[in-house]
Amino acid sequence: MSQGAPFEIGIFTFGELTRDADGKPIDAATRMRDILEWARVADQAGLDVFGVGEHHREDFAVSVPPVVLAAAAAQTRNIKLTSTVTVLSSADPVRVFEDFSTVDLISGGRAEITAGRGAYLESFPLFGQSLERYDEYFEEKLDLLLKIRDENPVTWSGNTRAPLDEAGVWPRPVQEQLPIWAAVGGTPASAVRAGRLGLPLYLAILGAPERFGPLAQLYRRATHEAGREPGRIGVTSHFYAEETSQGARNSFYPHYSSYIGQNMPRVGFLDRESFEAWASPRGALLAGSPAEIVDKILWEHEILGHTRFLAQVGLGGLSQAQTLRSVELLATEVLPQVRAALGQ
Repeated sequence: MSQGAPFEIGIFTFGELTRDADGKPIDAATRMRDILEWARVADQAGLDVFGVGEHHREDFAVSVPPVVLAAAAAQTRNIKLTSTVTVLSSADPVRVFEDFSTVDLISGGRAEITAGRGAYLESFPLFGQSLERYDEYFEEKLDLLLKIRDENPVTWSGNTRAPLDEAGVWPRPVQEQLPIWAAVGGTPASAVRAGRLGLPLYLAILGAPERFGPLAQLYRRATHEAGREPGRIGVTSHFYAEETSQGARNSFYPHYSSYIGQNMPRVGFLDRESFEAWASPRGALLAGSPAEIVDKILWEHEILGHTRFLAQVGLGGLSQAQTLRSVELLATEVLPQVRAALGQ
C-alpha cells in the first residue's frame, strides 16, 4: 500500500430507533442530534469517514442521507461524508447526483455515494417500484448515475425511466469526479459488476470473514479483466470498544442482543455464548479492547486486502457517552496502531 493512500477508518449508522440505556424508546429528533454529535466527535478525533444509510421504516431515523450529511458537513472540517447506502434501485439517479453534488459543495469536496440495491425492500412499494424488476432497476440506474458523473450534458435511454437528451445535470461537485462506491452483501455477481465498472467496493462483514476472501479475489480479477486499475475495498462491521475486552462485552451484550432481535429476525435472540463466538478473534463482530480490534482489522486485511474500515456504531440503545467514548478509542488508539502495523 502506498504512503499516499493510508488505511482509512470511519464510522456509520442507519439511525436505529431502539430503546435507550434507561429502556425508553429513542425518538427520531433525539437520535438525529446524537448522529450529528457522532460526526463532530469523529471529525475532531481524526477519523477519516462518516456515513449514514437509508431506510424507510418507523424504527430508523435516516431516510434521506444527503440531508443528514449536509447538516454534518456544516459542523465538520475534514471527514469524508458518505451514504451507507443509497438505495439506488428505488431512486432517481439524476436527483441522487444533484443531492450529493450539493453535499460536496457544502463540504468543500468531501462527499461520496455508496450505491446499493438495499437489504430491506420497503422503499420499492413506497416509490412505486416493482420488486419483480429489482435487478433491472439497479443495473440501469447505476449505468445512468455513472454516465451523469462522467458526462455533462448527458444523453441516455433505458426501460426504467424517461430518456435524457443532451440534458444538463447541475450543480457539478467540487471534486473532479464524485466518488461512487458499490455496496455488496455477499453476491458474486455484484462483486464482478463492481470490478467490471471499476468501482471501489464495500463488503458488509456479517458472517465468517474468511468467506469474503473469494469475493475480494473475484472482484480484483474482474477489475483486471476489464483493464482497469485495482479497485479499493472497504469493510463494514458492527463495532463497540472499551478500554478492556471484558468491560466492552459486558456493556455491549444486552444492547447488541436487542439489536439483533429487532433487525435480524432470522437469527432471533442472541444468547451470550453466541455473542462471544461472534466477538472471538475469528468472528465478524468487533467488540472488545482497542488491541483486540486492531488485531481483527489486521487479520481481515490479510484476507481481503481492504484499505478502509467503517464501524457501525450506536447499536441497540447504547448511551451517548458510551458511543462517543467508543468512537474516540477507534480514532485515538485503533487507527494509529493499524497504520503503524501497515508501515504507514
